[in-house]
Amino acid sequence: MADESVRYEVRPFPKIRRAYVDVLREGHRRHIIHGLVEVDVSKARRAIRGAAENPSPLSLTGFIVGCVAKAVDENKMLHAHRWGRRRLVLFDDVDVNLQLEQVEEDGTRIVQSRIVRAANRRRVEEISAEIRQAQRIGDADRRRLRRTLWFVTLPGFVRRLIWRAVMTRPWWTKRFGGTVAVSSVGMFGTSLGWGIPITPAPLMVTVGGIGLRPVVVGDRVENREHLSFTISVDHDIVDGAPAARFVERVRQLIEDGYGLKP
Repeated sequence: MADESVRYEVRPFPKIRRAYVDVLREGHRRHIIHGLVEVDVSKARRAIRGAAENPSPLSLTGFIVGCVAKAVDENKMLHAHRWGRRRLVLFDDVDVNLQLEQVEEDGTRIVQSRIVRAANRRRVEEISAEIRQAQRIGDADRRRLRRTLWFVTLPGFVRRLIWRAVMTRPWWTKRFGGTVAVSSVGMFGTSLGWGIPITPAPLMVTVGGIGLRPVVVGDRVENREHLSFTISVDHDIVDGAPAARFVERVRQLIEDGYGLKP
């Protein structure tokens, strides 16, 4: 029984959060290992700022997606999906699932997933344009949200059965959830920091914040912008050494400004 002398407010549990609970439940079934990484993004940030006046401005998230997709394209085992106990499915296309905060005309903010299809075969400009367009809620987004809200009204055991059916069929997983996940929650911060996700994806990159680090360049010390991010892989599929090589490749692509014009 509630204590009437304690002041409090009771709110309904948001329906949309049930969908996240379902995802997290499936994520706990994976044997995920994490790597915490820092990478110098000074060169990339200069190029992105320099393109700010272009008709199609670039975004750091789009650039990161392009680098991750390129690295996965070179080693497709990183986004392999299990099919039963004895088989793996390695898709040609790298479909990247993003969690984007979308804004309604009245200022209402919601978070929905958006899948950037075949990101490994697209330019950073194209990916950035799609992400910027997806941040504005359209009719298709509203229909998808209504379908999600309808789905979470189903009994829990029914939702779990549906999730299990999707997660055991790689082609369904690719269609509804992509092959790789990228979360850019750290973009809202102003300092270095890492996130440790719970994810059902075989590969997830969690982008953290950006901060300054002193770096020796030639015979002097410079403050350089460093991005922190976490790479999480399914240890059932990928061992530590291939994961480390993948991390190094992503780092190289980011520091070289892959896909960006000087």
